[in-house]
Amino acid sequence: MWERTLQDLIRGLRANKADESKFIAKAVEEIRREVKSDDMELKAGAILKLTYLDMLGYDMTWASFNVVEVMSSSKFHLKSVGYLAAVQSFDQETDVLMLTTNLLKKDLTSTPADIAVTLNGISHIVTPDLGRDLAPELIKMLNHSRPHIRKRAVAALYKTMSKYPDIVHQGVSRLEERLEDSDPSVVAATVNILCELARRNPQDYLPLAPALFHLMTTSTNNWMLIKIIKLFGSLSPHEPRLVKKLQPPITDLISTTSAISLLYECVHTCIIGGMLRGSDGDALARTCVSKLANFIQDTDQNLKYIALLAMVKIVPSHPHLVAEYQDTILTSVSDQDISIRMRALDLVTAMVNRQNLQSIVQQVLAHLVTEDSLTMPSAVQSLSQHLIPSTDAKIGVPASQSQSYRLVLSQRILTMCSQDTYDNVTNFEWYLSVLVDLAHVAKVDIGAQIRDQLVDVVGRVRAARRYAVKLMSALLFDESILQNAQDDEGCPEVLWAAAWICGEYCSELTDPHKLLPHLLKSEVARLSPDTTAVYITAAMKVFGYWATEIAQQWTDDNLPQVKSVVDMVLSQLELFVHSPHLEVQERAANALQLFYFIQADLNSHRPQLHDNGFGEASSSFDLAPEICFPKSLYLIQPLFSAYQLNPVSVQAQASVPVPEGLDLDMWFVPPPKPDVIEVKKSKKGKGKETNGVKSKHKRKEKKGTGEDLLYEDVLTPDEAETVEQRIAREQSVHKAKAERLARLKDDPYYIMDNKQSGNPGPVVDLDDLDSIPVVRLDGLPWIPEPLEPLMPSLRDVPEVSSEPFIIDKDGEMPEGAVLPPLPRTPSPWPSGTSTPVHMASFPAYDVPDSDERTAAPTAIKVTRTKKKTGTGKKKRAQPV
Repeated sequence: MWERTLQDLIRGLRANKADESKFIAKAVEEIRREVKSDDMELKAGAILKLTYLDMLGYDMTWASFNVVEVMSSSKFHLKSVGYLAAVQSFDQETDVLMLTTNLLKKDLTSTPADIAVTLNGISHIVTPDLGRDLAPELIKMLNHSRPHIRKRAVAALYKTMSKYPDIVHQGVSRLEERLEDSDPSVVAATVNILCELARRNPQDYLPLAPALFHLMTTSTNNWMLIKIIKLFGSLSPHEPRLVKKLQPPITDLISTTSAISLLYECVHTCIIGGMLRGSDGDALARTCVSKLANFIQDTDQNLKYIALLAMVKIVPSHPHLVAEYQDTILTSVSDQDISIRMRALDLVTAMVNRQNLQSIVQQVLAHLVTEDSLTMPSAVQSLSQHLIPSTDAKIGVPASQSQSYRLVLSQRILTMCSQDTYDNVTNFEWYLSVLVDLAHVAKVDIGAQIRDQLVDVVGRVRAARRYAVKLMSALLFDESILQNAQDDEGCPEVLWAAAWICGEYCSELTDPHKLLPHLLKSEVARLSPDTTAVYITAAMKVFGYWATEIAQQWTDDNLPQVKSVVDMVLSQLELFVHSPHLEVQERAANALQLFYFIQADLNSHRPQLHDNGFGEASSSFDLAPEICFPKSLYLIQPLFSAYQLNPVSVQAQASVPVPEGLDLDMWFVPPPKPDVIEVKKSKKGKGKETNGVKSKHKRKEKKGTGEDLLYEDVLTPDEAETVEQRIAREQSVHKAKAERLARLKDDPYYIMDNKQSGNPGPVVDLDDLDSIPVVRLDGLPWIPEPLEPLMPSLRDVPEVSSEPFIIDKDGEMPEGAVLPPLPRTPSPWPSGTSTPVHMASFPAYDVPDSDERTAAPTAIKVTRTKKKTGTGKKKRAQPV
C-alpha cells in the first residue's frame, strides 16, 4: 500500500474530501495490519498515523497495547512517538497502564533524553497506583545534575502529589530545597508548583515564608515575582506577622516597577492579604488607589476593567480615598464596553456617602435620559429646560441602550439612596423628586420598586409628607402618565403610590375636592385592579376629610357645593360598580351606598333659623349648641382615622410579649391516649394473660359499657370464639351504637345522616319544631358596643415646613416589648451634615404650589430618633 508515512496520510485526506470516511476506513485497516508487524519502525509509523487520526476524533483505544510496545523501544525517536501517543490517548481508566510501571522505572534510569521524555509522559498519564510506585524515583530526580531534568521532575512531582496525596509532606520538604537551586528556571518552576499547592491548604506552607521572602527581595524575574506575590497573598491571612513584614518590599515594588502585570498583582495581594488595614496601611492604600486610578484612565480596556474590579475591594476599608477619583470613575459608566460599565456601577454604588450621593445620582440618572424622553410632557421635560449648558460636564450617552442595562441603572439608583434605611439621604424632598424623575425616564419595569420606596419614605419621614402630597397630586393631575399606563415602558405602579399617599395624608392637600374628579375618572378603570381599588379608597378618604372641614366651618352657602361634589362622585362610582374585578367592584359598591346615604341626608337637610320665632336670641342656658350642618358629613372620615398608620419594626412580631399563664406548647385539645393491651404467655404456658388477667379458652367478662367491650373485642379477638360469645358480642356492639346515636340526637352541633345503609334511623318530623335542639347563649361573653370615634380637628398648616427630616428607622414595637439596642457599624464618614447639592441636570421637581418658597433652601439637618426604652422586660414562653 502507498500510505506508508504520516505525510502520505495527510495528503490522502486532502485529496479525498468528498469521500473522507471511506478513505479513513481504508487507512485504519492498513494501520491495523501495520501495528501487528515485527518491524518497530513500521509499527511506530502506524501509531504516529493513528495518533493524528485520534486528534481528528477517531478512536484509538484498541491500540493501547501497541502504544506500550512502541514506548519500550530502545531508540529515542521511536520511544518519543510511543510517549506522544500515550499522552494523547491514555486516561485514568486505561487498563494497560499497570503494565508500564517497570518500563517507566527503567526509563528514569536511562539517558537524559529518555529521562526527559519519560518525565513529560508521567506528568500526563500518572495514576494513584503509578504515583505510589514512582514517587521515590521522582524525588531522586530532583537532585539530577541536569537543570532541565530537575525542572521536569518538579512538574511531574506536582501531578503525582495531586493524584497520590500521601507523598505531599515528603515532596514539599524536597521542593523547599529547590528554592535555593542554582538554576533560575528550576526555582521558577518550584515557586509555580508551590503557588498551586498553597491554594488548597495555605497554612501548611507557612514554613516556606522565609525562603520566599528572600526570593522576593532579591529576584528580578517578574513572572516569578508575580507567583511569589500570589503565594504571599494566600499565606498572609493565616499569619498576621507577615503583613508588617511584607508592607515595605511590596510598597517599593508598587512604586518602582514598570511591569503592569506585577503592579496589579501587588495591589491585589495588598487587598486580599489585609495589608491595607490599620494606620500603617493608609499610606499603602493611597499608593494603590493612585495606581489604579491611572489604570482607569488608560486606553487599554483590560487595565481599566481590573482596576475597577480592584477598587471595588478597596472601597469597604478606604472609601474616602476612592471618592477622590469620583469623576474619573464616573466616566467609565458611559464606556462602550458593557463589562466595564457594570464594574463601574458596582464601584459607584459602593463609594456613595452623604457628601456625594446627590452628584453621583445626578450623573447616573443622566444616562437614562434620551432625546425621546425629553420630548415627553413629563417631569423631565420641565426639569430639562433649566439645564445649565456645560461642555465639560457633558457625558456621552450611547445612542442605543439595552433594556437590561437601563434596568440595572435604575436599580442602582434606588439601592444607593435606600442604603441603610436612607442613611445617606439628607434632603428627602430631593429624593422624592428623583423617584418621580426615575419613573418618567426609566422606561423599564421598575414601577413596583419606585412605588415601595415612595410609600416607605413618606411613612418614615413625617417632615416630607407635605411635599410628597403635593408631588403626588401633581402626578395625579398629569394625564400623560395615565394615558401611557398600558405601555411596557411605563411605570403605572407609581400611580398606586400617588393615590395612596394623597388619600392617607389628605390633610396636607390645599383643595382636596379638586382632586376627586381625577381619582374617579373613567380612564382609571384601565389600570390594574389593585391600583383602581386604591384610587377608589383614596377618593373616599379625600372626600371624608374635605367633608369634615366643611362641617366644622358650615354655612348654608356650602350646601350646593357639597351636593354637586356628591353627585359627581356618585356618577363616577357607578362606572366602577360593574368592573369584572371583584375587589374593585366591592369597594365601589360599598362607597356607592355610603354616598347614597350622604346624598339623601343632604337632600333632606333644611337651613336652620337663627331666631326662636319670638325675635329673641337663643338662651345661654341651652345644654348643647344646635347642630346646623348635615350629620352625614362625618360619616366617612372616622372610618379611616381611628388609628395612625406608622412603619412597623421588622422585629415587632417576634417581640410580642407572651401573656402570663399562656403556655404556647400546651395542647388546646390534648390527643387521646391510646390504650396499649399487652398479650403475653403465662409462665406455665397453658394460656394467655391479657393486661395481667389469665385466660385459657374461657373469657372473663369485663365490667363496663358496651364501648369498652367493643374496644376490647376489636383489639384482642379470641381465636376460639363460640356461637354464644359471637351473638353476645354483636348485641353489645348494636347496643353501644344505639346509645351513641341517642346521645348525638340532642347534640345541636352534630348533623345526623338519615340515609345510611342498614339502619335508617328514626324518621324526623319536619313540622315538629319543638324537637329542634336549641343552644343557650347565656354563657357567651358580652360584646361591647363600638365606641364613637373622635372627630378630627383642623390643624394649622405652616407656610414653609421648618421641621427637620427625622427618619423612623426602628418602626413601631408592641406594647411592653423591650429589645437590646443593636450595634451600629461605625461609618468612616463624618456625621456632620452639609448643604444639599443642587443638581444641575435635574433641578427640583416643579410642583404647583400656592405657598411661597425660597429659591435656595436652607441646609436640612438630619437627626435620628432615639429608641424608646421601656421598663418592662420581654417575656418568653417557658419550656414545658
